[in-house]
Amino acid sequence: MARFTLPRDIYHGKGALETLKTLKGKKAMICVGGGSMKRNGFLDKAESYLKEAGMEVSIFEGIEPDPSVDTVMKGAAAMQEFGPDWIVAIGGGSPIDAAKAMWIKYEYPDCTFEDMCKIFGIPELRKKAHFCAISSTSGTATEVTAFSIITDYKKGIKYPIADFEITPDIAIVDPELAHTMPKKLVAHTGMDAITHAIEAYVSTANSAYADSLAIHAIELIQGNLVKSYNDDMNARDVMHDAQCLAGMAFSNALLGIVHSMAHKTGAAFDDHGAHIIHGAANAMYLPKVIAFNAKDETAKKRYGVIADYMGLGGSNDDEKVKLLIKYLRGMNDDLNIPHCIKNYGADSFPTEQGFVPEEVFKERLHDIAANAILDACTGSNPRQPSQEEMEKLLLCCYYDTEVDF
Repeated sequence: MARFTLPRDIYHGKGALETLKTLKGKKAMICVGGGSMKRNGFLDKAESYLKEAGMEVSIFEGIEPDPSVDTVMKGAAAMQEFGPDWIVAIGGGSPIDAAKAMWIKYEYPDCTFEDMCKIFGIPELRKKAHFCAISSTSGTATEVTAFSIITDYKKGIKYPIADFEITPDIAIVDPELAHTMPKKLVAHTGMDAITHAIEAYVSTANSAYADSLAIHAIELIQGNLVKSYNDDMNARDVMHDAQCLAGMAFSNALLGIVHSMAHKTGAAFDDHGAHIIHGAANAMYLPKVIAFNAKDETAKKRYGVIADYMGLGGSNDDEKVKLLIKYLRGMNDDLNIPHCIKNYGADSFPTEQGFVPEEVFKERLHDIAANAILDACTGSNPRQPSQEEMEKLLLCCYYDTEVDF
């Protein structure tokens, strides 16, 4: 038996933010990140709509990119003090992910972060509050997923929290919020979205329910991501829906080792002054992982189906896999994303010498590989890597060398 879970309601299209007027409750806490939602007036609108619904509103702001365990605990403490019956998270993936983890701690104050990280081990929520997620970026799709990514900076590791309990009750997918994204964010979140769809389609947990969502998301992203990056706002509207479809797919079909590697390398070099941004990491690693996974015949056939839907050509699955890899690398070029860690600058743009020194990468390689194998996303990857294979794959991602094993 399998399960397919989505939010109870998904409100989409321009003006969907006004749905907040219809929520029924006494108190709402809005969780938000930096200043973009405030600068562009969306935070004020959300607060106004909730007050129009008759609720007292409190705001927890300043949630950082790649939210920390400390931020989660502070937010949960603020919820304990205020006592909301609605948690409304607005912004990119970071404030929504952080608010999901705060929600767990709010409902179960004795729950530790380690408890949260037990895959599908969270007790029943909604004893105190319901959850509404409003995405302002077109990539993470955390507004419709059963996942949250929280960073433990003491360990330099991003941990996925995975449980259907943290699937939001309501998702609001209003494309007007995405119009304010800077180009770099458009690129990174867009490549995150196509990675979600491709990994979901070849996952060992794939299903007919998720497959259709994944394939259509891929088609929409193929036709609109680069246009959105080049400031076509109609294409950006389509991308906001496409990333949500990809999220529905992967929340149920799960992911693979592209995400395992991205989770475990993202903050691993924080002491060298930068992160490898999640979407950019996915973009760099995806072609390498496709080459690795395609040694599995079932995965190779499914990659071939993706290539067919994308109209890439090829007379057999081996050719189709090569054309898919070539196409994705071309997208990275169009979006100004580097092909490997060696050429990943601290600003995320391609450079001759990236911010991660070769010797440092090699020193940490064993532990990064071991942590990636233990990541929650590895179990549904179509080909299970050994420690040696994961290390070799990560080296290919560092140097941009061919995957021939």
